Amino acid sequence: MQYSPMVAAYVLDLTRLEGQHGFKDKTIILAMSYATMGILVNAMKFSVKERRPDSHARNSFPSGHTATVFMGAEFLYREYKDVSPWIGYAGYAVAATTGYLRIYNDRHYFNDVIAGACIGILSTRLSYWLYPKLFKKSRCHTRKDIMAAGLPYCSSEGAGINCRIWF
Repeated sequence: MQYSPMVAAYVLDLTRLEGQHGFKDKTIILAMSYATMGILVNAMKFSVKERRPDSHARNSFPSGHTATVFMGAEFLYREYKDVSPWIGYAGYAVAATTGYLRIYNDRHYFNDVIAGACIGILSTRLSYWLYPKLFKKSRCHTRKDIMAAGLPYCSSEGAGINCRIWF
C-alpha cells in the first residue's frame, strides 16, 4: 500500500495520460525524493529512539511507511494535478489510510505519523524545487512555490511544533 501512489504515476503513463514530466525526469525526481526521505527518516529514527507502542523496539519516530506513502502521494499530485487534481487526492486518501492503519495496528503513535507525513511531502517538494536547478537541460516546468513545513517535537521541557516557510 505504501508504494501504490508511486506505482500509479507510472501506470497512468502506460495509459497515455501524460503527467508533468517524462519518464526519465519523473524517475530522477522520484529517486531524489526517496533518497531525501530515507535519509531524514533514518537519521531521526537513529537519534530520537522513541519506543514503539507494541514492542520494546526504539525506532518508532517518525513513521517510515507514512513518510513513504505521503512522498508518493505528493509525487502523484505534482505530476497529475494539471490533468485532474482528483488523481492526487486519491493518492492522499491512500496515504491517510496508511497513516491511520499504522496507529490502529499499534505500530506508531499519532506524532510519528504526522512527522512521517511532513517528511514525505517536504522531501518531494524539495526534489521538485531542486531538480530544475541541478538539471538545467531538462524540460521541466519551473515556477515559484511557497513551501511551508511543520514538525512536531517533544522534549523534557514540553512539546510543540517547529515551523518554517520558504518563499
